[in-house]
Formats: sequence, C-alpha cells, structure tokens
Amino acid sequence: MASGFSHTPVLLKEVLEALRVRPGGRWVDGTCGGGGHSEAILAASSPGGWLWACDQDGDAIEAARARLARFEGRFELRRMNFSELAGWVPAGGADGVLYDLGVSSHQIDTAGRGFSFQMDGPLDMRMDGRGGLTAADVVNTWPASELARVFWEYGDVRESRRIARAIESERASRPIESTGRLAALIERVCPRRGQKKHPATAPFMALRIVVNGELERLAEGLAGAMRMLRPGGRLAVITFHSIE
Repeated sequence: MASGFSHTPVLLKEVLEALRVRPGGRWVDGTCGGGGHSEAILAASSPGGWLWACDQDGDAIEAARARLARFEGRFELRRMNFSELAGWVPAGGADGVLYDLGVSSHQIDTAGRGFSFQMDGPLDMRMDGRGGLTAADVVNTWPASELARVFWEYGDVRESRRIARAIESERASRPIESTGRLAALIERVCPRRGQKKHPATAPFMALRIVVNGELERLAEGLAGAMRMLRPGGRLAVITFHSIE
C-alpha cells in the first residue's frame, strides 16, 4: 500500500443505499481514492458484482489495488480522471455510478503535494501530479485581476482583490513557491483576529479547483455518467462545496 495512505470512506451506508447495491450488478467508482467505497460496493455486490474503478492520484491507485486484492477478478482499476470514464465503461453498462468530489485527507496531509496551508511545501496542488498547471504557475504568472476573480468565484473570498494585489506585489521581488509563504501573505492581508477559520482556507481551495479544472471535469463526468448508466441506473455524488 502507498506509504501512509489511509482512506475512511464518508457516507458509506448512504452511498450503498443511494446506489441500491445488490448481489451482482455492474458498478462504477470514479474517485476510488484508497478504495474504501469500492471495497464496500464489491462486498455488497458479492458474489458476482463487477466494478470499474479509477482515480487520477497514483498513490490512491496503489493503495486501492492492495485493499481490493481479495476481490481479484471482479474489478478493473485504472489511473485516470472520472471525466474520462465514458470512454472506458460501455454505454448503458452500469447499474450505479459514484463520484466523491474534492481533495482527500491523504493529499492534504502530505506536505509535498502542496494542498495544505498548515504545513510548508511546494505550491503544487495537482491531484494527478504527472504534469500540467501548478498552483505556483497560477500565483506567479496570472494577472491580479484574474487571481481576484478566481478567489471570488471559486472561494467566495471577500478580500479577493486585496489578496490578489498583495500577491502581485510580493512576487515582483521573488516568486511565491511555497504553501507556507502564500499562507503567511494571506494572513497578513486578512488577520485572523480571533477567528477559528484560517484566512487561507478559501483561497487555497479556489486555487486547487482552478489547477485541477475541477468544475470542467465535473461537467464532463456528469455527462459521462448519463451515457454509462443503464435505464433505471443511479448516480451518487458526494460534495461538500456549494459551487459544485
């Protein structure tokens, strides 16, 4: 299993009920993470149920493969984004599809992934990690007006313009390349003043959404689910963010 990877699936009972998982059937877990939901779906659909499962995070795939080993022969696992599933799963071939949106606790707790403002690490935030745009690219190259839009639209950050201008000023002398430096800058602009919630919470979330194209991928994934599901099939989506 990937070093230190743990996955406690949320709303497990509710997911199984929403999908109406039963013995047999063909199921899709588009965000398998460490395999918690996938494991429960395979157990509930025993002995003959089949599962297509994927995740874009390589650590998650490694952990899920180990966790699901006892169901060998009843699932296929691939490293890919759930928005690509309709090109893999046959049209009308699934009884139920699950998407658990957002970042995993493993990603947040791994400093080197750059998702957390609570520990210092490279300003990365890529869920896939194999290339493409990073949070450092966005912070250091996008104009202040665009940064302000991102913070406002994706994080509902009231001080979006002030934070964007501060970033523009700060990066002029030296690129902002660490989570710790960005978090400290945001806290200087928006002092906590006794508030429990760290002021970097929403700006970091907004950057993550943009870096990973999460809303665009979600739109593609929902359309794909409609193609994958058989008539009467069910889609379950777990989200904790209103913009989704």
